[in-house]
Amino acid sequence: MEQALKKMGLGFTGRGEHVIGFETFLTKKDAIFLDVRSKEECDTLRFNFELFGIKVVEIPIEQLPDRINELPKNKLIGTFCSSKTRASWAYIYLISKGFKNTKWISAGNEDVGAHLKPGPIFKQISKQTN
Repeated sequence: MEQALKKMGLGFTGRGEHVIGFETFLTKKDAIFLDVRSKEECDTLRFNFELFGIKVVEIPIEQLPDRINELPKNKLIGTFCSSKTRASWAYIYLISKGFKNTKWISAGNEDVGAHLKPGPIFKQISKQTN
């Protein structure tokens, strides 16, 4: 963890390479959407991005250390939570554990919902049928 934190100075945050917007994340095929919200939050509002070729993995932040082996190191992993706070913690934790292809999704529930309206969904379906 110490080595991961030492790399996160002004240059790191200033370049913004650790962050990915949700709309951009949706374009990444074969990625993992790591939802670190609580079980109760996921039960209330669950996401499914199979249409976009993205797998959703729900691991509450407090279970991440015990369940880290469920995540592949060879795929892009985008960390997510409703307030972005737990997603940032999960991002730092994964980086500290050697997950190099990890991004912090800069979006909350409302941001995700805004990109899952009929227009974007229809556009994705149209791409797959052409």
